[in-house]
Amino acid sequence: MRDDELVYDIAQTPIGPLLLVASTRGVRRIEFPRNGRVVMPDVGLCRDEARLADAVAQLHAYFAGERLDFDFARDAVGTPFQHDVWNALREIPLGETVSYGELARRLGRPNASRAVGAANGANPLPIVVPCHRVIGSNGNLTGFGGGLPTKRWLLDHERRYAPRPAFALVP
Repeated sequence: MRDDELVYDIAQTPIGPLLLVASTRGVRRIEFPRNGRVVMPDVGLCRDEARLADAVAQLHAYFAGERLDFDFARDAVGTPFQHDVWNALREIPLGETVSYGELARRLGRPNASRAVGAANGANPLPIVVPCHRVIGSNGNLTGFGGGLPTKRWLLDHERRYAPRPAFALVP
């Protein structure tokens, strides 16, 4: 495989089939289905189940509630600011949400909530880089590439499996 050649595979999930696209360095994109179907955006991609087996297995384990994070190789393409936002997204704990404004403050750019929103929307690795954990300042769910029902499903799923703090019984 050439260094610039991209391959794909499809992961069947409870939220529909996800298209995974990878370079030799790692998974570059995860695409949500549209109208329940995979949309193949790139002409000439070859399917390579072996190259994407680990990523697909980790996604299956996540949806089964057996895995809470991901460690497969990634090759997300973006600007330095986008990467800063995507790294900040990975710091949001499982089952929790933050607003775009709060994420901008965490990045030290309190007036950049719109830019944070744009970078969040450009996230090429949804679920793995949990852009679904960002909500509006009023607490409402806002735009999501997979649709708001999928965003709600993912948040509910994570809340179901998120680690719970241990409570000590006081005599």
